[in-house]
Amino acid sequence: MSSAETMTSTDYIVHHLGNWAVGDGFWTFHVDTLAVSFILGLGFCFFFRLAARKATADTPGKLQSFVEVMVKFVDDQVKDTFHGQTKFLGPLALTIFMWVFLMNFMDLIPVDLIPRIMGLFGVEYFRAVPTTDVNLTLGMAMTVLGLIIFYNFKGKGGVGFLKDVCSHPFGMKLMPVNIALRLVEDLAKPISLSMRLFGNLYAGELIFILIAALLPWYFQWPLGAVWAIFHILVITLQAFIFMMLSIVYISMAYESH
Repeated sequence: MSSAETMTSTDYIVHHLGNWAVGDGFWTFHVDTLAVSFILGLGFCFFFRLAARKATADTPGKLQSFVEVMVKFVDDQVKDTFHGQTKFLGPLALTIFMWVFLMNFMDLIPVDLIPRIMGLFGVEYFRAVPTTDVNLTLGMAMTVLGLIIFYNFKGKGGVGFLKDVCSHPFGMKLMPVNIALRLVEDLAKPISLSMRLFGNLYAGELIFILIAALLPWYFQWPLGAVWAIFHILVITLQAFIFMMLSIVYISMAYESH
C-alpha cells in the first residue's frame, strides 16, 4: 500500500478525498478542480483545432480520423434530438461530451501518482478527477439550466414562454399549481444532471482508493485493472448521458407543447 507506513487506512482515504482549497466559506475555491478542468478543456480545444487546421481530404491522419468520427457521432445525436438550428448546439454537445469524458478519464490514473507529484511542490491535498467535485458538476448543470431558459425564450418568445409556464399542464385555471410544478421541474433538471455524474464518478474514485488503502500491493494491480476496464464503460456512458440529457432538455425548451 502506498502510504501504509505513514498513515492508517482511514487517514489515507480521508486524505485522498480532500481538495486543494483556497479561501473561506462560500468563497472557497477548489484549485485542483479548477486547474485540472481548465487544462483538460484547453487540451481538447488545442488538439481539435490542430486537427481542423491540418485536415486533408487525401490521406487523413489518426487525429483527423478520430475528430471526424467524434464530430459525426455527436452531430447525428443532436440532429436526431433537436429540430431547430444546430450551429451552436452541435459544438456545445461535442464540447460537453469530450470535456466530461476527459475529466472522467482522470479517474483511471493511479490514485497516488498526481497527488505525490503535487506533494513535491508542497501541495498537501490534490484530487485529480474534477467530476468527483459536486461544485463542478453542479456548475455545469446550472449552465445547462441557463441555456434551457434561453432556448425557452428563443423558441417560444417571451409571451409564449410565460403562457407555457402559467398554463401547462392543467390550464390557466390552475396557474399557481402549474408555476409550482414548473419550478420543481426546472430545479430538478440541474440537480439530477449534476448528482448523476458526481455520484457515479465519486463512487468509482472511492473504489480505487479503497483498493489502494486496504489491500497489499500484489492484490492492488489485478483488482485495480479489472475495475479500471469496467470503469472505462462508466466514464464513457456518463459523458454520453450528460451530453444527451443536456440536448434533450434544450430541445424540450425550444419546442412548443
